[in-house]
Amino acid sequence: MSASNRHVALLRGINVGGKNVLPMKDLARLFVESGCSEVRTYIQSGNVVYSAGATIARKVPTLLAAVIERDFGFAVPVQTRSAAELRAVVAGNSLLADHEESALAVMFLAQAPTAKQIAALDPDRSPGDTFVVRGREIYLACPNGFARTKLTNTWFDTRLGTIGTARNWRTTTKLLELVGG
Repeated sequence: MSASNRHVALLRGINVGGKNVLPMKDLARLFVESGCSEVRTYIQSGNVVYSAGATIARKVPTLLAAVIERDFGFAVPVQTRSAAELRAVVAGNSLLADHEESALAVMFLAQAPTAKQIAALDPDRSPGDTFVVRGREIYLACPNGFARTKLTNTWFDTRLGTIGTARNWRTTTKLLELVGG
């Protein structure tokens, strides 16, 4: 398939601390059974690169979340981005110039928040940490470490009325490489 049919799926909260265990072999199989091809997983935290036509690609987040809940018994939010969208995410990180790559992450959101929701976020919630909301992504810089930040999935989810899943910058750029970016 062409690069325009390449996508990445980002699952939230699998294989973390022994909870929501989902072997990558099984996850890849679910994608193939759902009509995707050229399926490849990356690390154990729910990153899948795949090819799919437009119709299947639109269905992947809802379909895979339902299949995982049915087959494995837990709910998992699934975000997807096309290769072009992921390329734009990587190119659009305005925090790169001022921070070490090891301090950077991207939170991928299911829906873009409104300007009013974004304006209501407290920029001083986690002193030393910075975030920028752009479309369906939040760029994060956490120089004191991600384990210490108060800029969590839950905090953003409740304030922005959507669901997100974060990936560190190294994983984000590796996924771009794997998707053909």
